Amino acid sequence: MQVAKKEKQSHIEHSYMAMAYPKLCNVLSFYLATIIAISQFLISILPYLNPITLLITLADALLSLYLRSCGLCPCTVELDDQTTMNFWVANSRRSNKPALVMLHGYGGNSKWQFIHQVGSLSQSFNLYIPDLLFFGKSYTNRPERTEVFQAKCVAEGLKRLGVERFAVYSVSYGGYVAYWMAEMYPELVEKVVVVSCGVGMTEEQKREQINKVGSNALNLLVPESAHDLRLLVNLTVHKPGPSKWVPDIFLHGFINVTYKQHRKEKLELAEHLLSKKTDIDLPILTQETLIIWGDKDDVFPVYLAYQLQRQLGPKSKVEIIEDTGHAVNMDSPISLNALITSFVLGYS
Repeated sequence: MQVAKKEKQSHIEHSYMAMAYPKLCNVLSFYLATIIAISQFLISILPYLNPITLLITLADALLSLYLRSCGLCPCTVELDDQTTMNFWVANSRRSNKPALVMLHGYGGNSKWQFIHQVGSLSQSFNLYIPDLLFFGKSYTNRPERTEVFQAKCVAEGLKRLGVERFAVYSVSYGGYVAYWMAEMYPELVEKVVVVSCGVGMTEEQKREQINKVGSNALNLLVPESAHDLRLLVNLTVHKPGPSKWVPDIFLHGFINVTYKQHRKEKLELAEHLLSKKTDIDLPILTQETLIIWGDKDDVFPVYLAYQLQRQLGPKSKVEIIEDTGHAVNMDSPISLNALITSFVLGYS
């Protein structure tokens, strides 16, 4: 009897071991796979393990969380096998809100440029904020570097997202893109807001402004050093802010995160913009257009705002914001948001 009990107990132990062994293997495999994955991740970020760069990268991630808290989510649109557009789009579209497309300039990407505006404007509009090609996560293998091609890609991306009609608000370089998008797609674009953009400049005016900058304009548009970035900020932002006192090491980190990727392509975009002949017969837009300028703009003088208004005619109007430089979205975001909202919604 005792021998039988021992045999039965031994059999149970063997059975338990037989069941426990695979489970143990699975647990070990899981932890091993986790360790391998973490190791691969750490190896992949080794080139970027600069504390300042990591800090800026963290700030960029926090900006993404902020946009999500404003009801936006990232969306990637494959236009073809060579071109990808990244958008921040309204997570849940409200039928009582019109669509507003926001086009950034050269100073970073869509997240950094519109940080002071997304929260306010998202209350009145379904927002669509693309990264223009070679900024953020938008990219193409095609050779085109024109504002016209940028406009085509943005419009096609919006069509793929199901956006049928929208107003467009644009800053500086984004203004060139918005202008051509409105001209080529009048069935899509309802109203246009152009802020601090040199569209319509003559050759003489362009040369005068390039000479006025005095430094290499390409290095200012696509800064490679803290010195270049500081010059860019001083040129575009009129009101003193925290950026004036930021140490060079932080500016280097910002450049690594926002300017280093696709630097060659960004330079090619800028070279095209600076070297191309001005459009003598600039098309006249059919949409109502609001032209907004800072009275202290050192990049594009205020007279260019009125020059563009004369070109566009009675469907356009100019608003000048006082004590504001080229970067109106940074210097006076509250006033700018109010002007955009009242114009697009039709308030007097």
